[in-house]
Amino acid sequence: MIREKISLSIHEMTVVAMMVAIIAVLGAVPGIPLGFIPVPIILQNMGIMIAGELLGPRLGTIAVWLFLFLVVLGLPLLSGGRGGMVTILGPTGGYIFAWLFVPLLIGLSLKLSWYYGMTQGVTEFLIVWLWGVIFVEGVGAIWLANQLHTTLIAALTSNILFVFGDTIKALIVVSITRRLRHIKAFSLRR
Repeated sequence: MIREKISLSIHEMTVVAMMVAIIAVLGAVPGIPLGFIPVPIILQNMGIMIAGELLGPRLGTIAVWLFLFLVVLGLPLLSGGRGGMVTILGPTGGYIFAWLFVPLLIGLSLKLSWYYGMTQGVTEFLIVWLWGVIFVEGVGAIWLANQLHTTLIAALTSNILFVFGDTIKALIVVSITRRLRHIKAFSLRR
């Protein structure tokens, strides 16, 4: 019984592997350092949002956990070719930790909105924005304040620039996934 719940079909394994690869490829794009904060602007967080929106809570979470497991093992899959526990425990660790929950939160929120018939793009964007941007920036700011021995207000203030950029990324993610969801390979909605 337990094995049945854990096992994935070949199709599901393939989709999860593809998502891990997409997140890794987005990490190949170098981050843009800002100078006043040790956290660069990256595209990789788009892959995390796509995982939750396109694969749903279960498979999206599996994909992100697998990706981060490979990072913990030392593979240089994060933006700028970083990897290993040092990266996870550094200033960007809070953002990365938040990524573990983003697909689950986005996926469950989307399922709930679809259940109640809210299928508009605006609703979808607000869900992705809430969990993929605001939640991640909030957790990241808490971690960053602790790492830099500064106030939470200072860390949140330094994240304002990221919120604007990540809002644009969330719009792009929603636009892409609403189109991809119509392809049979991605019509999982689980």
